Amino acid sequence: MSQQILFDLDDTLIYCNRYFFQTIERFAQQVVSWFDNTIITADEVKAKQATLDTLLIAETGFKSVHFPQSFIDTYHYYCHLYGRASSPVEIDTLWKLGLDVYGHETEAYPHMEDTLKQLTQQGHQLHLYTGGEQKIQLRKIQDMSLDRYFHDRIYIRQKKNIAALDELLTANSFDRERTWMIGNSIRNDIVPALSAGIHAIHVVVPDEWCYNIIDVNIEPKGQFLSVQSLQQIPPFISRY
Repeated sequence: MSQQILFDLDDTLIYCNRYFFQTIERFAQQVVSWFDNTIITADEVKAKQATLDTLLIAETGFKSVHFPQSFIDTYHYYCHLYGRASSPVEIDTLWKLGLDVYGHETEAYPHMEDTLKQLTQQGHQLHLYTGGEQKIQLRKIQDMSLDRYFHDRIYIRQKKNIAALDELLTANSFDRERTWMIGNSIRNDIVPALSAGIHAIHVVVPDEWCYNIIDVNIEPKGQFLSVQSLQQIPPFISRY
């Protein structure tokens, strides 16, 4: 039977975390150097940035300015903690560094193309459900020509949570007994899917963003499994 399959985009179909982690590493090393490499460590800076970034996302969802703002907030935190005067030049440097991450290349995860092609050939209807800002996410979608598989079934939301997914499913009259959510984020993909009573496939990525990792305390009404590769998905859904 044909299924309705919702795919996440970032770190499910295309790489994303790796570029943010690389930028965070550059940020941490820069801040440590400004503090003479003696007062704080890069790991401390990265931990503080992660905390402040998470707070910003919790307030208003995925906005591109949150990432560079978390750099600025972390910088101010350490300046205040150690009595170091902040510098407009240093603030501008960090802001530009944080925004530069959104210009990274778009790179598909292994087996992305084959997986989407197989599922389409099996007769399933594919949907793309991604979090972020329209301009940024649409660029990635266009870079990968993903409209070949998703057509007008592309949903970009600033907030991806339980309420957002439930609203999407209701507004588009999804049959929940034959609808799947496939994504890497336990927080934004899997828990909302299980809460909505649809099937869920967790795509495990090697270096996951701490924000995405939470406990799953919901009893699945349908299928729920984890896979290490996209190529494991078509055979499983075909058997189901």
